[in-house]
Amino acid sequence: MRPVILILLAAWAFLPLVVPAACALDEKTQAAKDEGMRLYGVRRAEAAIPLLEQAAAVGDVEAMYYLGEASRRLVMGGMSQAALDWYHQAAQQGEPHAMLRLYDGSACELGEACPEDGSNDWREAALAATLPKAEAGDTDAMGALYDIYTYLDQHDEAMEWLLRSAEAGNLNSMHWLGQLARDDEESYTSETERLEAAAQWYLRAAEGGYAPAMNDLAVVLSNLELYEEAWKWMIRASEAGHINGRQWQASCYIEPEAEGRDLCKVDKNPAKGWAIMLARNEEVPGTSSERALRSFYDKVTPEQREEGERMMEEWLNREPPLSYFPDKFGY
Repeated sequence: MRPVILILLAAWAFLPLVVPAACALDEKTQAAKDEGMRLYGVRRAEAAIPLLEQAAAVGDVEAMYYLGEASRRLVMGGMSQAALDWYHQAAQQGEPHAMLRLYDGSACELGEACPEDGSNDWREAALAATLPKAEAGDTDAMGALYDIYTYLDQHDEAMEWLLRSAEAGNLNSMHWLGQLARDDEESYTSETERLEAAAQWYLRAAEGGYAPAMNDLAVVLSNLELYEEAWKWMIRASEAGHINGRQWQASCYIEPEAEGRDLCKVDKNPAKGWAIMLARNEEVPGTSSERALRSFYDKVTPEQREEGERMMEEWLNREPPLSYFPDKFGY
């Protein structure tokens, strides 16, 4: 991958980079950005790009960063010229995760796209841009320091800031602490203790309205055999727009007695479940939703499918829209 990046950045170094001044988005541009973010959230990166470009053109830093992410995902997580350009624009506006992406792509080393402060290290530039904001109480900046210090191999500082962010009310940081506890097989004496530790953080984020935490809390509670509570949170995840929660809701209505569905604490209603699946496929078409329809087709009678088609409108385009809720700084 490095020779490809070198070629891209060699060309990039000769291109003038015009960064527009940030401003508030007008109603039309905001609507375009919102739809672009929705499409990105359902893994339609290519369709999201022209919509996000409208916001980036008037200086929206978040749109710039996600244009970098969308462009990177189009090449299966690698780097493209478009991704590098967008990350660089976002980095110039102080976006720390864009700076870390530039570090991942060896942007300074290979292409002379270096931080303006002369540090020659995008990790250090991210730290310099973010630490003052975190010290001033910005909880998003506190959470970003977890990633920055992790990149700098300063893991104690990383955990300190992640905890500070969570204790200050940042829902994403609470959720991430739950993820870390769930995956930590060394610090706990039993699987139950590990899952209970994860559940505590997930619960705090879920109670704050964070959909990914609702979904993960439901899964952990199910693993702990707390099925009534698990079902409650899976339904709340569905209501908050989480695609996994919506799919669980549909499958539980169709076949609650199936093996592996102990959390399905609901009366059987195949027509309703089919309606939910049809609506999900209409709203988020793709391999996953089509596979689900094929898998459950024979478990629903023709009459139930017909009734489900009549009920589908009730489940279409609910607010908030369906999403996979991808991590901002994921793979």
